[in-house]
Amino acid sequence: MHFAADCLVGESVQNPLKYFNNNVKNSLELMEAMNDSGVRRIVFSSSAAVYGEPETIPIPEDHPCAPTNPYGETKLIFERVLEALGKARTVDFISLRYFNAAGADPDGELGEDHTPETHLIPIVLMAAMTGNPVPIFGTDYDTPDGTCIRDYIHVTDLAQAHILGLRQLEQGRRSGIYNLGNGNGVSVREVIDLAKRFTGRKIQTAESARRPGDPARLVASSEHIKRELGWVPKYPDLETIIGTAWNWHKQHPNGYKTHSA
Repeated sequence: MHFAADCLVGESVQNPLKYFNNNVKNSLELMEAMNDSGVRRIVFSSSAAVYGEPETIPIPEDHPCAPTNPYGETKLIFERVLEALGKARTVDFISLRYFNAAGADPDGELGEDHTPETHLIPIVLMAAMTGNPVPIFGTDYDTPDGTCIRDYIHVTDLAQAHILGLRQLEQGRRSGIYNLGNGNGVSVREVIDLAKRFTGRKIQTAESARRPGDPARLVASSEHIKRELGWVPKYPDLETIIGTAWNWHKQHPNGYKTHSA
């Protein structure tokens, strides 16, 4: 399973060479190592960023791919590498196009702790704990409240999809590309409002300009993976996603790294 990548949209616009080096060049070296070792199966972490500005909502897998940032370009390039290797019969692959992974382990053992933190839900929840404002990048998008709309998927459901993909490859089924989302578009302001209600705390915001490369709406159609692999998300609602994340952050107010031996 290939998860390794740089994944910040804004940084990819500012420093594209870093992204093409890591996400493409290093991934090609991984494929060479797999080939040398006789490893023929791979599950790849791709991204909804391959689509760019969508023409239809929700987005199906056969939607045209026109990334609006170098991060999305690097994911699409490597998908094309996998497709070429698949046609050459040297590799079988499953590519999973993540929408917005979020939430935490329901048992409270694992959660998000990035440095710096860039994902909206942990930023919002940390703001509820600290009183720091949540930055809103762009309030003039063509959406009902002017902020970006995204599709959030619980990390446990994401993990389950990887297991199903690996089993498909082990059973000799064909390669495939699948979206992973819940099909529910939620704006930045809606996430903040729901977090306020869930935590019972005030959450301040700080509005600023759009980030380069951010599409206005990204909402998945995941019917393909449900139909072919039998994927059924256990935590499809945003309340549960925020709830598991909130429980983890309350237990680890200084971050997971601080509490690990």
